[in-house]
Amino acid sequence: MQEIKGQLTLRGMLIGCVGCVIITAASAYTALKLGALPWPIVFAAIISLFFLKALSKGKANLNEANVTHTVMSAGAMVAGGLAFTIPAAWMLGLADNVSITDMLVVALAGVVLGLVCCALLHRHFVEEAKLEFPIGEAAAQTLFAGNSGGKTGHKLFGAMGLAGIYTALRDIAGVIPSMLLKDVVLPGDSFGIYNSPMLLSVGFLVETAAVFIWFAGAVFANFGIILGFPVLGLADTATSQGIVSSLGMGLMMGAGLGVVLKDIIPKAASMLQNRGKSSDKASDKNAASGKSSVTAGVFAVAVAAVALVICIVLDLGPVASIIVVLLSFVATAMSAQSVGQTGIDPMEIFGLIVLLAVAAVSDVSQVKLFYVAGIVAVACGLAGDVMNDFHAGFRIGTSPKAQWLGQAVGSILGAFVSVAVMVVLFNAYGADAFGPTHTFVATQASVVATFVSGIPNLPAFLVGLALGIVLYFFKFPSMMLGLGVYLPFYMSFSAFLGALVKVVYDAICKRKNKNLTDEEKAQIEMNQQESGLVVASGILGGESIVGVIAALLVVMLGVSG
Repeated sequence: MQEIKGQLTLRGMLIGCVGCVIITAASAYTALKLGALPWPIVFAAIISLFFLKALSKGKANLNEANVTHTVMSAGAMVAGGLAFTIPAAWMLGLADNVSITDMLVVALAGVVLGLVCCALLHRHFVEEAKLEFPIGEAAAQTLFAGNSGGKTGHKLFGAMGLAGIYTALRDIAGVIPSMLLKDVVLPGDSFGIYNSPMLLSVGFLVETAAVFIWFAGAVFANFGIILGFPVLGLADTATSQGIVSSLGMGLMMGAGLGVVLKDIIPKAASMLQNRGKSSDKASDKNAASGKSSVTAGVFAVAVAAVALVICIVLDLGPVASIIVVLLSFVATAMSAQSVGQTGIDPMEIFGLIVLLAVAAVSDVSQVKLFYVAGIVAVACGLAGDVMNDFHAGFRIGTSPKAQWLGQAVGSILGAFVSVAVMVVLFNAYGADAFGPTHTFVATQASVVATFVSGIPNLPAFLVGLALGIVLYFFKFPSMMLGLGVYLPFYMSFSAFLGALVKVVYDAICKRKNKNLTDEEKAQIEMNQQESGLVVASGILGGESIVGVIAALLVVMLGVSG
């Protein structure tokens, strides 16, 4: 326990757990509302360091802050794994077959499998393969930079408060419209600007070039196909809409398969070989104490328990349960590789792959197939988060054991919070509120639902699938292109406006710094980028949190969604 002393602390755990509840709730709402989920790791790192310094009068160390932010961000991707899969059942009219208990079992099963897989794969991906892990690196650099102090907290909570008030006026008081330019009518399409500070923040936070590609996909799909094809006599409006949704799904699915074909399979042999070598070294080192055998035994029992629980409670059957457990290890390795190299974690794609494998060899009902996808997506989402945290810890010198324990606490707490938020939103707004053109777009879940129920235009999907793979091999962000093609135009337009704000902000900062020395410019630019990140994160968090509160009010007041 000596190696985790001063890193895994009581105050850090308390701060981390409070932050975990807030970030997980906000992440569940964001994933359903926007069909996307920005990594909260850097945001959590800033908050952890701020509060630890405030409580310790500036004496908190970076390792304690790193473990605290690990606890804080752990539940976000658990929420993402559920939000990207389970609503698919609601969209297909199977809501009555999905119980709270089932959702909780799905979340906890994914958490256990994700934690075990990460413990086994951590050494290879973080210490031996030395992948980039851009998000984890950003978290480490944020902790290094923030260690000198600043007004981070005031900016964060100020932005969060303003966004929360604005959202309350829009969603609770109803004095601010949710859509701007909604009177502009286009045949078969939905134009306008979604009046969402959160979506503007997403456009600001995501890489600007990627958002521009996202918007280009939206322009092509909505004006080139939905509006253009009927004018040119190539297809009617309904067929054009089916082409767009199928093409968008294909592009996103192709991007996920591109990760597997380009980044996973070619490296699989060396990964397994290196893993075997590292396991041999670990066994030799711990032979005297027997620690390795004890740990392996605990992990084996945990995995066996998961298989038994999902077999009995979820009624998946022994064959499907074994497939889920075994392929979860493969999927989490794929997820870790993807996050390490690209910063992208297509967790729902990996869940969909396992779903298709289970459907091919066993007679499982539709709703149970969504459970399969949910378990794998949660495990993969957690794997991406854990590996980013491990990379940040490796750069700072944090104990992996302290981080893993913190991740376990945060992810288990996050599982309960995620389920609670999704149940609240469902009860408040009903199953009809979920889908590409509804209140909660739930893009990834819609893709999963469409795969199970039938693709509208198979040729368009196959074209998108092939194009997504090819573009990924050429390092083009086909996932973002597919997102733009698939989402309603008004959402893509709002995110594009957020990216334009980022361009203007960067230009203003650059102009203000032009007369400074290189050293002064580097420090000030770092502070300016951190300020932009903090304010944008606060705005995103403010709307997300108030959105959950609004849903709670709907439930408590008995108002129909």
